[in-house]
Amino acid sequence: MVKDEVVKMELKSCVNFLLSNAQQTVHQHFKAKLAAYNVTPVQYGILASLWKEDGQAPGQIAANLNLDSSTITGILDRMESKDLLKRMPDPSDRRALKVVLTEEGRALQEPIDKAIEEANREILEGFTERDRKLLGNMLEKLGKK
Repeated sequence: MVKDEVVKMELKSCVNFLLSNAQQTVHQHFKAKLAAYNVTPVQYGILASLWKEDGQAPGQIAANLNLDSSTITGILDRMESKDLLKRMPDPSDRRALKVVLTEEGRALQEPIDKAIEEANREILEGFTERDRKLLGNMLEKLGKK
């Protein structure tokens, strides 16, 4: 190879292309599974965060999901209009808000958890248990860079 020659990477070998393509496929699959509940994948993330710990501040939810605080406001607005959650003043600090589930939001936990388990099973179909663990470990490593 000549000293100044640049080797160009093929697009389909680029990690960004591969991850984006895989993420789009996974996102569309989960979106289809959640459509029956009128919930998007990001709304599912918010619900799951609240199912684990109800009454979080919007910023806490955003941090848990690696979202910008400004992004979460619009999502919470849409979820509130669907009566899945409500924002209430924090009793310990009236300037702050807490996000709490409504009965409708709580009632979705069991059916959505089942749909998510099914979607995960379908997406990882054909992967060995070792491959699944390896994929999870690699994605976690990439997410920490």
